[in-house]
Amino acid sequence: MKGALAWPFLRLYVLTLLYFSANSILNVIIPLKGESLGASNSTIGIVMGAYLFTTMFLRPWAGQVIYQLGPVKVLRVILVINAIALSLYTFTGLGGYFLARMLQGACTAFFSMSLQLGIIDALPEKDRSQGISMYSLCASMPGVIGPLMAINIWETGKMSVFAITLVGMAVLTGAVGFFATMKTEADNRPAVQRTGMRGSFGQLFTNPHLFRCSILMLVASIVFGAVTTFIPLYATQIDHGNAAVYLMLQAAMIVAARFFLRKKIPSDGRWHPMFVSWIILALMAASLCTGFSIIGGFTVFYCGALLMGLAQAMLYPTLTTYLSFVLPENKRNVLIGLFIAMADLGISLGGVIMGPVADLLSYAWVYFICAFLGGSLFLFVYGQQSDKFRISE
Repeated sequence: MKGALAWPFLRLYVLTLLYFSANSILNVIIPLKGESLGASNSTIGIVMGAYLFTTMFLRPWAGQVIYQLGPVKVLRVILVINAIALSLYTFTGLGGYFLARMLQGACTAFFSMSLQLGIIDALPEKDRSQGISMYSLCASMPGVIGPLMAINIWETGKMSVFAITLVGMAVLTGAVGFFATMKTEADNRPAVQRTGMRGSFGQLFTNPHLFRCSILMLVASIVFGAVTTFIPLYATQIDHGNAAVYLMLQAAMIVAARFFLRKKIPSDGRWHPMFVSWIILALMAASLCTGFSIIGGFTVFYCGALLMGLAQAMLYPTLTTYLSFVLPENKRNVLIGLFIAMADLGISLGGVIMGPVADLLSYAWVYFICAFLGGSLFLFVYGQQSDKFRISE
């Protein structure tokens, strides 16, 4: 096989699948554990949000560190830290969970940046969108089985099973990661001029391409974060609703869409407003279905899961591929790191902001508000119509 499906890339995809497997279980266990300890939705949202909130701050810096030290050295260090973080879940309470989520967030910042930027550098332009889609697919695949495993672990009432599962995942991921190699064209490039972080943050507002994509990803990720945080609790209010089934359907749609539709994602460096509009429409419909399922029942509930998975599958690789063309090459690593940080921030805010909404109103209202936020994104899809390939460096 060639291109994005060549063996060196397949090995990286397997490592990605293993790395994110633990989190697919934790996304279900942590809210359930928090509720059993009497924690409020706001507290649960903060603990859940600590993961990607930490990732958000470290991503731009991660791009520069990886360039200086090389992805393999960084990878081996973060796999050790990741194992320590996972071990904290086995003997601590919510306070320890908060610390573990922060450590995981730090690891994920470096892990995902090294793999995604390596894929962008190593693949030709025509295969770039497929490579990003395959990485995203493998990061999502654990969500197909993980929620079901989490529910089964929780229902047994034996946290020893939970501990053994996490430790086993940490060891397996570390073993595969320590023998991984990563060769890209970036290895033979001369050092580029380092970009000041303050100036890079300013480009979130001055670079119209980066600004538009960051707003789209930030707001959409608030919706995705609200699903991750509160579906395990909301599902108990739906007749015949099951959180594991919802999350599995969502993840299965992400996997299927990212594989079968990967060639449909534009990889020409141009803005495609109609294509992005369909994604946003799916996001709105998913939020409305999830909210109205309190009335419509489990059928509407699971339709929301499928639509949510479709939106999540297509938006991230579409925007990341577009930015890989239009951003100045000598600043691309840091600027894409900032863009991905906006996705992390959105998912964190999905738990932190929507927690008080759930406490004051209801879970259904959380998803009604998410639908409204999704609708507001059409202003950014069709705004800033400049469609030039690059902003001058």
